Amino acid sequence: MSFPISLLSLTLSPFCLLLVLISCFSGGYSSSSSSAAPTRIGKGYRLISIEETSDGGFLGHLQVNQKNNFYGPDIPLLQLYVKHESENRLRVHITDAEKQRWEVPYNLLPRDQPPKPKQAIGRSRKKPISVLEIAGSELIFLHTVDPFSFAVTRRSNGQTLFNSSSGGGDSFGEMVFKDQYLEISTRLPEDASLYGLGENTQPHGIKLYPNDPYTLYTTDVSAINLNTDLYGSHPVYMELRNVGDKPYAHAVLLLNSNGMDVFYRGNSLTYKLIGGVFDFYFFVGPTPLDVVDQYTSFIGRPAPMPYWSLGFHQCRWGYHNLSVVEDVVENYKKAKIPLDVIWNDDDHMDGHKDFTLNPINYPRPKLLAFLKKIHSIGMKYIVLIDPGIGVNSSYGVYQRAIANDVFIKYEGEPYLAQVWPGAVNFPDFLNPKTVAWWGDEIQRFHELVPVDGLWIDMNEASNFCSGKCTIPEGKQCPSGTGPGWECCLDCKNITKTKWDDPPYKINASGLQVPIGFKTIATSAVHYNGVLEYDAHSLYGFSQAVATHKALQGLEGKRPFILSRSTYVGSGKYAAHWTGDNKGTWEDLKYSISTVLNFGIFGVPMVGADICGFYPAPTEELCNRWIEVGAFYPFSRDHANYYSPRQELYQWESVTKSAQNALGMRYKLL
Repeated sequence: MSFPISLLSLTLSPFCLLLVLISCFSGGYSSSSSSAAPTRIGKGYRLISIEETSDGGFLGHLQVNQKNNFYGPDIPLLQLYVKHESENRLRVHITDAEKQRWEVPYNLLPRDQPPKPKQAIGRSRKKPISVLEIAGSELIFLHTVDPFSFAVTRRSNGQTLFNSSSGGGDSFGEMVFKDQYLEISTRLPEDASLYGLGENTQPHGIKLYPNDPYTLYTTDVSAINLNTDLYGSHPVYMELRNVGDKPYAHAVLLLNSNGMDVFYRGNSLTYKLIGGVFDFYFFVGPTPLDVVDQYTSFIGRPAPMPYWSLGFHQCRWGYHNLSVVEDVVENYKKAKIPLDVIWNDDDHMDGHKDFTLNPINYPRPKLLAFLKKIHSIGMKYIVLIDPGIGVNSSYGVYQRAIANDVFIKYEGEPYLAQVWPGAVNFPDFLNPKTVAWWGDEIQRFHELVPVDGLWIDMNEASNFCSGKCTIPEGKQCPSGTGPGWECCLDCKNITKTKWDDPPYKINASGLQVPIGFKTIATSAVHYNGVLEYDAHSLYGFSQAVATHKALQGLEGKRPFILSRSTYVGSGKYAAHWTGDNKGTWEDLKYSISTVLNFGIFGVPMVGADICGFYPAPTEELCNRWIEVGAFYPFSRDHANYYSPRQELYQWESVTKSAQNALGMRYKLL
């Protein structure tokens, strides 16, 4: 739940939507530094050593050709590691050769670890090689020496899948590797078709269009905003191209959690990152289905969903009390529209606090009686929890969190932010103690209310304030009179560190806003000294992993988790919905490309808010939307607190459309 913030001929393919359904089973800121950047920042690196490794790959070292200080000093010596991890997957890993750099944690996304920096320096340089290939693999790695570049080709037809070399007439330069700025490019054929690089709302459809902006940085910006970074970060693309009369597909993943801009110019693709390493994975295909199979084999197969979750779901922000929820269930029954799952947004909570019940509007005895009734007929109940834990000394969840020291820190104290309860602290899901505490809180809540799944929202993480904040003295926060999403803490901007004000400004929120804007300060610190600057886009993913572990331990059943923020591998743990959309024909159209994109990302259990989150949809739109939404893998009607009621039974014509469309869905199930 969040209130949408605006920054700014429908053609349906039922067959494509059906394939996605079936797959479930198996104020503006600006930056002069970015806009004034030269096309070519440096002269790249040269290869000074290369050798075979005992694991069948090779290891090399790269030395910078000519240092410059644009965006900071160059890292002088890099380590190159290349390996076929399987017949259909090739890895190219480039990092600082002299010290460890931030990477996506290996315990969060399990994979093989390359040789550590320093271990490789000074080793034998016997058996120099320029081509790496293995029997049975279609992928071949080649490189040049000075300036260093590399290419990946397909054995069977000689096609180049990736080529980082830069010529004099190219719009991109050589590879750049600085502490807070990394750049690398690849050439592309003019007729290539690219898909992926999300999460964003693409106005042109699923295919990527040249010169559209692609920024990857998890952000609480509603899905109504086009061509801007949204809730998830998925730095992977699939490319389709024809060789003669035969189509081929492959995919490229850059496994990096730092903020990045990706520039697609039609004949080239350029990555500009603000940290981390280059960790490329190439998946050979040759069909789109092969690519997705190979990709999910690496990042994790999609979570097997409970069968009931494939039914129809109803939710609304604004079911003020239990009697309203009971009426909704009864009205669906009277209308003869199938309903398997009823949801609560945060209306069930006491003062918007996680793991609580409102004693007046959702008294526990009546809620338990309601759950007993719906469980007896096979229906399920899901509630929302946000990551922000209300700062309240009489609140048991907060007391136990403080006792277990589970919060993200800023200057040694829990980082203070604001969401719906008012002042909050954010759990650090990279901390094993936090994972244990979170599991304990979920177990306690499940004993209070036997919910059937959890909806983890606002986990980009969203913050109504920015910077370093304190609780105002003598003032209620929130006031209870103004909009609940207005910042009421006393806050100061943080620009004193290079993490809060990096030299290169990604196009965050489509406006180059500071990367700490309306989220956790990027100089805040996680477990083991990890900076929010590096781990930001992993927050929702790490929360989903912790929530999945907790639910799996309750009853041994398949967990159901719906997460707004996602990253590479999220589909192994959670479903996703496309966030705050509008009740317009355009948003209905946009939902299709987003749903299909998440199939590429390995998150097939996905859907959009049917009829739109806000404002009021027309009757005709809702008619057509349920005819599409009945075939979203995750099919849910959800609406805003401020919108008129839009359950499917509200209109006679929509009732008939829902009966027909959902009837077809249930027959397929």
